[in-house]
This record gives sequence, C-alpha cells and structure tokens, in this order.
Amino acid sequence: MRYGLIAGSGAFVLLVALILLFRVVNPPTTHTIRAESRRLGAVDWQWVPIANVAPATVRAVVAAEDANFCGHWGFDMAAIRAALDDGASRGASTISQQTVKNVFLWQGRSWPRKALEAVLTPMVEAMWPKRRILEVYLNVAEFGEGVFGIEAASHHYFRVPPADLTAAQGARLAVLLPNPKQRDPAQLPQWLRKHAGRVQDGAETIKADGRASCFES
Repeated sequence: MRYGLIAGSGAFVLLVALILLFRVVNPPTTHTIRAESRRLGAVDWQWVPIANVAPATVRAVVAAEDANFCGHWGFDMAAIRAALDDGASRGASTISQQTVKNVFLWQGRSWPRKALEAVLTPMVEAMWPKRRILEVYLNVAEFGEGVFGIEAASHHYFRVPPADLTAAQGARLAVLLPNPKQRDPAQLPQWLRKHAGRVQDGAETIKADGRASCFES
C-alpha cells in the first residue's frame, strides 16, 4: 500500500513537472507520433510558433473544434450537455482536452485515459496560457496519414508555409481534424466543402464577437 502511494505520488509529481516544463519547452514527441513513426517508418512533423501561423487559420481551427475555447476552463459544459441530450452521438472534447490527450496520454476511449484526462486538463488550463495550449495543439494534431502539425499540413497540402495560408485553406485544414486519415482538403465532398465555408465564417464571427481574444496577440 505504502509503495503504491509513493509510486502514485511520484507519477503525479512527474506529470506536474512535465506540464510546467512544456509551458516553455516544446514537447519532443507524443505517443501518437511515435506510434505512427514506427508504423509508417517516418512522419512529417516540424514545429512552428503560433505567431508564424496565419491568424485566420488559427481562428478556423478554434471555430471548428472549440468555438468557446476562450470561455471555458478546459471543459465546455454546454457542449457536454448538448452531446448527452443528443445521445452522445457527437463529441464534446475541447481543444484543451485534446491537447492533454495528445501530449501526455494515448488515443482510445478507455476509462483510465478519460480519468487522467479529466485530472490533467484543468491543471494544464491553470498552468498554461490559452495561447500556449492552442500553439501546442496546432503542432501535435494529426492532419493526415503521417502528417502532424500545421507546418507539415500547410506544406503537404498547399505547398505554402502556414503564415501564407488563405482563410479558405485554413478552414479546409480545420475540417480535417475530426477524421484526418480519411479527408483530403483538395478533394472534400460537397458537404465538407460547405462545412469548411461555415468554419471560415465562424472564424470571422469569433474574431468579431471577442471569442478569439484569449489567443490573439
């Protein structure tokens, strides 16, 4: 019992140390990136500061994935209630939750992972600025088969650096995120093209109504 408590306390202290470290140091890899690199032989991944990403693209990702990002503490309770009312047929994970999962945990829907995510998400929210959470998310999110991060995605799909992405291109990249291995921004079906248009409009909306204020410099 005592050894279990010691081990648990040590793991907790290590996680807190990593959270504090990754506030200022970029994560060297993630569980998913390592796994995909082993499976594919290599992956396309380069880190880019959020300041070097087109602001419209940053807003598009937020509009598509977590429009209330600036207004919650890691969990969007309104989205969770809506998902429950909808029979849990849609997701309610915030960008903060996805960042925690990608950086500190693993993929999958197991209860242990969900429990750790529930503990770590408010800790990350408390220790990182919102802009840092979004910067890390943009850099570790999967955008396609072996394509990780907005830097690799912008070059892979549009042959431009992320600073030069147009608003339409940024929206097309944003709609890849729920299912990146099955979607190509150059060959989106009609319903996804329409969705990308709504995401582009949503990016302008959150700029106008202040919901981008926590991450815009």
